[in-house]
Amino acid sequence: MIHGVLFDTERLLARRLSPEDAKDMVAIFGDQESMRFVGDSKTLTEADCLYWIVDVTDKNFESRGYGMIAFVDKDALNLIGCAGVFHPGQQTEPEVMYWIQREQWGKGFATEIVKGLVAHARDSWMVERMIATIHPDNLASQRVITKSGFVRIEDRVNEDGSITQVWERPGLA
Repeated sequence: MIHGVLFDTERLLARRLSPEDAKDMVAIFGDQESMRFVGDSKTLTEADCLYWIVDVTDKNFESRGYGMIAFVDKDALNLIGCAGVFHPGQQTEPEVMYWIQREQWGKGFATEIVKGLVAHARDSWMVERMIATIHPDNLASQRVITKSGFVRIEDRVNEDGSITQVWERPGLA
């Protein structure tokens, strides 16, 4: 399988993930602070990351035409973050999600990734509607999503009574 460049942004190249990325993904998904607002907050091992690449992401691309991709620095080609469009729990709405290596936080990469991903999803993957879900305490992600053109549309009450903010990117269709 060719894992070529899908698109680029000012500083980053977006490409399909390959099994070789699993080791570098642990810097993101194995970091407790990075995973604080993600799902059940559990960190992932290299084996877990490899599973996501081979058994989840590649299958999403086969069945839906999109999934998680890698963002690498144009110059050094090191992994900065991962992002994608997903349907967690088989939800009907496509959802944008992104993860950045903690050492890269605060440098504008998250906004650059989300803006590039939204444009690519609209133009190449024909995604006409996209949401983002955010923990109410995750102010950094709220800023990224706002800068990327999303608007808050509702708060969902989860089974445990916690709240998840739902944001939508209007104007994709």
